[in-house]
Order: sequence, then C-alpha cells, then structure tokens
Amino acid sequence: MVLDMRLVGWVFILLAAPLGHAQGEVYKCADASGRPTYTNVKRDTVGKNCTLVSKEVSVVPAQAPTRATPSSASSSTSATRNENRRKILESELQNEHQLLADARQKLIEQEGTRAGDERNYAKVQERLKPYHQAVDQHTKNIEQLRGELDRIR
Repeated sequence: MVLDMRLVGWVFILLAAPLGHAQGEVYKCADASGRPTYTNVKRDTVGKNCTLVSKEVSVVPAQAPTRATPSSASSSTSATRNENRRKILESELQNEHQLLADARQKLIEQEGTRAGDERNYAKVQERLKPYHQAVDQHTKNIEQLRGELDRIR
C-alpha cells in the first residue's frame, strides 16, 4: 500500500514536471497587423513566426517614484505659491465674514417677524431653521479658513 502511494506520487511528479517547465517559456509572435502578442502556450505558436523571449520571466513590482529634494528655484516657487494661496484664503475669509454678518442680520430680522399662523413655537423654529443653518455654515467656513491660514504661516 505504501509502495503504491509512492509510485502514484512519482508518476504525478513526472507528469506535472513538463507542464511546470512549459509555463515558464514566453513567446513573442507578430499578428496579422504586425503588433506583437505574447503567449506561454506552445500550441498557439504553431504556424506563426514566433521567437522565444525568455525561459524565465521575472516580474518586479514597480517602485514608487521618489520625490526630489526641493532646490532653491523650487523653494522660491513654493514661497510664491504659498503667498498667493495666503492672499486667496484671506480674501475668502473676508468674504465669509461678510456673508456671516448678512446671515446673522437676516436671522435677527426673521426672529423679529411673527406670522399669524405661528402660534406654536415649533413652527417658528421650523421657519428659522434655514437661517440658523446659514449662520452655522458660515461660522464653520470661517473656522476652516483660519485653520488653513495657520498651516500656511
């Protein structure tokens, strides 16, 4: 029984060995339009003008590109870019302050107005909700712009 298992193992190895070897061969063939095609199947090369490219193909993963160290020219470009970015952010910050002031003014106006059908305070809150959201959004925008400006400086 043990001898039979060993015999089966050897037969399997002997039959599988040529298959493993054939998979390592890569052929380059030209198709009808002249474009190169590659195959590792020997029977696909029959009748075609194919050449053996390599018996062993090693696949090496691509290396990630490395960043170059900044030179004095790129450093001045970077400084100019940061200065332009700072000016844009300051302009946006000033604009957001104006938008926040307008949103607060509209909220105050709406809080002073009471429609006749708003006997319930929940209805008043529902009507004022978009105005509160506008104030909150502009406040958040100002905080984010200040954070960006702090990172540049």
